[in-house]
Amino acid sequence: MRIEGITIPDEKRLEISLTAIYGVGRPLALEILKSVKIDSGRKAKELTTEEEALIRKEVEKLVIEGDLKREVSGNIKRLRDIQTYRGKRHSVGLPSRGQRTKTNSRTRRGNTRKTMGTGRRAVDKK
Repeated sequence: MRIEGITIPDEKRLEISLTAIYGVGRPLALEILKSVKIDSGRKAKELTTEEEALIRKEVEKLVIEGDLKREVSGNIKRLRDIQTYRGKRHSVGLPSRGQRTKTNSRTRRGNTRKTMGTGRRAVDKK
Protein backbone atom coordinates (compact mmCIF):
# COMPACT_ATOMS: atom_id res chain seq x y z
CA MET A 1 0.00 0.00 0.00
CA ARG A 2 1.31 3.45 -0.92
CA ILE A 3 0.14 6.83 0.38
CA GLU A 4 1.58 10.10 -0.98
CA GLY A 5 4.50 8.17 -2.50
CA ILE A 6 5.39 6.44 0.79
CA THR A 7 5.25 2.66 1.03
CA ILE A 8 3.32 1.55 4.10
CA PRO A 9 4.74 -1.66 5.67
CA ASP A 10 2.38 -4.63 5.18
CA GLU A 11 3.45 -6.75 8.15
CA LYS A 12 2.98 -4.14 10.90
CA ARG A 13 -0.21 -3.02 12.60
CA LEU A 14 -1.87 -0.06 10.90
CA GLU A 15 -1.32 2.34 13.79
CA ILE A 16 2.42 1.65 13.58
CA SER A 17 2.74 1.42 9.80
CA LEU A 18 1.07 4.81 9.24
CA THR A 19 3.88 6.41 11.23
CA ALA A 20 6.18 5.71 8.26
CA ILE A 21 4.72 8.94 6.86
CA TYR A 22 6.61 12.03 8.05
CA GLY A 23 4.24 14.09 10.15
CA VAL A 24 2.04 11.19 11.28
CA GLY A 25 2.72 9.87 14.77
CA ARG A 26 0.91 7.26 16.84
CA PRO A 27 -1.84 9.59 18.18
CA LEU A 28 -2.62 10.98 14.72
CA ALA A 29 -2.56 7.50 13.19
CA LEU A 30 -5.09 6.32 15.78
CA GLU A 31 -7.24 9.39 15.10
CA ILE A 32 -7.19 8.70 11.34
CA LEU A 33 -8.16 5.05 11.84
CA LYS A 34 -10.91 6.00 14.29
CA SER A 35 -12.38 8.52 11.84
CA VAL A 36 -12.57 5.91 9.06
CA LYS A 37 -13.77 3.23 11.53
CA ILE A 38 -10.97 0.73 10.93
CA ASP A 39 -9.45 -1.36 13.73
CA SER A 40 -5.92 -0.21 14.54
CA GLY A 41 -4.77 -3.79 15.18
CA ARG A 42 -5.30 -4.88 11.59
CA LYS A 43 -2.38 -5.13 9.20
CA ALA A 44 -2.06 -3.17 5.98
CA LYS A 45 -2.14 -6.33 3.84
CA GLU A 46 -5.59 -7.24 5.27
CA LEU A 47 -7.25 -4.03 4.01
CA THR A 48 -9.69 -3.89 1.14
CA THR A 49 -9.23 -1.33 -1.63
CA GLU A 50 -12.17 0.72 -0.30
CA GLU A 51 -10.57 0.91 3.16
CA GLU A 52 -7.24 1.91 1.62
CA ALA A 53 -8.99 4.66 -0.31
CA LEU A 54 -10.65 5.94 2.89
CA ILE A 55 -7.30 6.08 4.72
CA ARG A 56 -5.63 7.73 1.71
CA LYS A 57 -8.35 10.38 1.53
CA GLU A 58 -8.03 11.11 5.26
CA VAL A 59 -4.22 11.39 5.10
CA GLU A 60 -4.33 13.69 2.06
CA LYS A 61 -6.22 16.26 4.15
CA LEU A 62 -3.13 16.63 6.38
CA VAL A 63 0.07 18.61 5.85
CA ILE A 64 2.71 15.86 5.63
CA GLU A 65 6.08 14.94 4.11
CA GLY A 66 7.63 17.61 1.85
CA ASP A 67 5.06 20.31 2.58
CA LEU A 68 5.51 19.89 6.33
CA LYS A 69 9.32 19.89 6.08
CA ARG A 70 9.16 23.04 3.95
CA GLU A 71 6.83 24.71 6.44
CA VAL A 72 9.07 23.86 9.43
CA SER A 73 12.25 25.03 7.67
CA GLY A 74 10.44 28.21 6.62
CA ASN A 75 9.48 28.86 10.24
CA ILE A 76 13.09 28.39 11.36
CA LYS A 77 14.33 30.67 8.55
CA ARG A 78 11.85 33.35 9.64
CA LEU A 79 13.15 33.12 13.23
CA ARG A 80 16.72 33.51 11.94
CA ASP A 81 15.80 36.47 9.72
CA ILE A 82 14.14 38.45 12.50
CA GLN A 83 17.06 37.52 14.78
CA THR A 84 15.09 36.12 17.68
CA TYR A 85 16.81 34.23 20.48
CA ARG A 86 15.43 30.95 19.15
CA GLY A 87 16.62 31.80 15.63
CA LYS A 88 20.15 32.51 16.86
CA ARG A 89 20.21 29.21 18.78
CA HIS A 90 19.15 27.36 15.61
CA SER A 91 21.92 29.09 13.65
CA VAL A 92 24.61 28.17 16.16
CA GLY A 93 23.30 24.62 16.55
CA LEU A 94 22.39 24.79 20.24
CA PRO A 95 19.18 23.80 22.03
CA SER A 96 16.52 26.46 21.47
CA ARG A 97 14.06 25.57 24.21
CA GLY A 98 15.95 26.46 27.36
CA GLN A 99 17.75 23.20 28.10
CA ARG A 100 21.05 23.30 29.94
CA THR A 101 24.21 23.04 27.89
CA LYS A 102 26.99 22.71 30.45
CA THR A 103 26.22 19.00 30.51
CA ASN A 104 23.91 17.13 28.13
CA SER A 105 22.80 18.48 24.72
CA ARG A 106 25.26 16.14 22.96
CA THR A 107 22.90 15.63 20.03
CA ARG A 108 22.64 19.35 19.28
CA ARG A 109 26.27 20.28 19.92
CA GLY A 110 27.78 17.18 18.38
CA ASN A 111 29.63 14.37 20.08
CA THR A 112 33.09 15.85 19.47
CA ARG A 113 33.36 17.60 22.83
CA LYS A 114 34.68 14.98 25.24
CA THR A 115 35.15 15.37 28.97
CA MET A 116 38.59 16.47 30.08
CA GLY A 117 39.09 14.78 33.42
CA THR A 118 41.27 16.85 35.78
CA GLY A 119 43.02 18.83 33.07
CA ARG A 120 46.47 17.76 34.31
CA ARG A 121 48.95 15.89 32.20
CA ALA A 122 50.02 12.47 33.36
CA VAL A 123 53.66 12.45 34.54
CA ASP A 124 55.86 9.99 32.64
CA LYS A 125 57.42 7.40 34.96
CA LYS A 126 60.84 6.01 34.12
